[in-house]
Amino acid sequence: MTDIAATDDLFFTRTGMDQARVHTEVTAALAAADDGELFLEYRQSEGITFDDGRVRSASFDTTQGFGLRAIAGEATGYAHSSELSEAAIKRAAATVKAVQTGHGGSVADGPARTNQSLYDDINPLGDMPFDEKVQLLAAIDAYARAKDSRVRQVTATLGGSWQAVQIIRADASRVADIRPLVRLNVSIVAASGERMESGGHGVGGRASYAAWIDPAAWQAQVDEALRQALVNLESVPAPAGEMPVVLGPGWPGILLHEAIGHGLEGDANRKGTSAFAGLMGQRIAAPGVTVVDDGTIADRRGSLTIDDEGTPSAYNVLIEDGILKNFMQDRLNARLMGVAPTGNGRRQSYAHHPMPRMTNTYMLSGQADPAEIVKAAGKGIYAANFGGGQVDITSGKFVFSCTEAYLIEDGKIGAPVKGATLIGNGPDALTKIKLIGNDTKLDTGVGTCGKAGQSVPVGVGQPTMLVDALTVGGTAV
Repeated sequence: MTDIAATDDLFFTRTGMDQARVHTEVTAALAAADDGELFLEYRQSEGITFDDGRVRSASFDTTQGFGLRAIAGEATGYAHSSELSEAAIKRAAATVKAVQTGHGGSVADGPARTNQSLYDDINPLGDMPFDEKVQLLAAIDAYARAKDSRVRQVTATLGGSWQAVQIIRADASRVADIRPLVRLNVSIVAASGERMESGGHGVGGRASYAAWIDPAAWQAQVDEALRQALVNLESVPAPAGEMPVVLGPGWPGILLHEAIGHGLEGDANRKGTSAFAGLMGQRIAAPGVTVVDDGTIADRRGSLTIDDEGTPSAYNVLIEDGILKNFMQDRLNARLMGVAPTGNGRRQSYAHHPMPRMTNTYMLSGQADPAEIVKAAGKGIYAANFGGGQVDITSGKFVFSCTEAYLIEDGKIGAPVKGATLIGNGPDALTKIKLIGNDTKLDTGVGTCGKAGQSVPVGVGQPTMLVDALTVGGTAV
């Protein structure tokens, strides 16, 4: 875990705040609370987009601030400010105390400490001068256009951030974390005659740009984006109706994340608004289905050494062999449900209060060979990549669009299809999983999850698997 001293310069030396006085203010603000903390944040971020042979946009941003939270029962008082000063914290303290009126709690013990460090304390924004980053994006553009004469447009985006946080509790205990995050995306439009189709691919993680600026690394992203665009140029209208669907490994786990993962977060289950509420210990999925949320994978986009409440991240088994075993918890919902926090208390920034959120959520491998899974489907759809989707966690109903999909005919993958959407119900789909592949993999590090107006980086993954019946919305007539 990050040494506290590594963040003290940002939050105390530069601001002129006195640690002892800040501790005193936090202790007083949470005197009658059940829980709470002061969350300090400093963040730098940048993004460069190279489009159609030139820089379309470039940004650099520095933000800092704090969020002070007091919890009394189920009620939360939260105040935040971009001003890092003792006076601002004092004003915030006066605000959050209001939630404790008439409440006689005592602040819960803080999270256990951890010695793990899942990523280096580096600032990736200093890896390369700006002009070298532009040259890299220009090289990506040139490489893509030279690969195939059908390329009409290339968009390449390089982005990174460096976030330092420190969390202070009423007992004056402190934990800190420094979190790097980078991402490279390539999108290509290819044309054949009057028809144009697109493909895209990206990579990222909690590392420096150095991991992705090697030509072998970025050329692979261009090759994959181009492959998808050319595949889509050959696509035929997707069929419609209920049919077997084979989901490919890796990024298709986004369907698992959205249609099932959100329903396994503690707040929705405590409030009874999840389709899985009240089902702990019961079978909710087909035998063989094991789903985990794992925030402890080194350098992964969704990983956290500590969450945004100071709890160490963990390997949490949510569904084991089809049985519901656990929910993802922050401190508030864990306390109210009488269970332990799981390291899933996350927030977008100091201006947002934490809530239960996923980290890296994926399904474990089964025993089936992927080729045998396709053969067993007989006739249906093979979904290799997804775009956007919508989910209602109360009912579990979902709609997802496929950005790369194929017909399955006579147990073999056939022509690519365009316009396929998958329509179903998450809890129902879990029971219809018939075969699970032996090839689990995680996405390449580009996932972002939205919930209640907050966005956080996440990871997803799964093996190849056969869902016996899903409704496919298509365009074939």
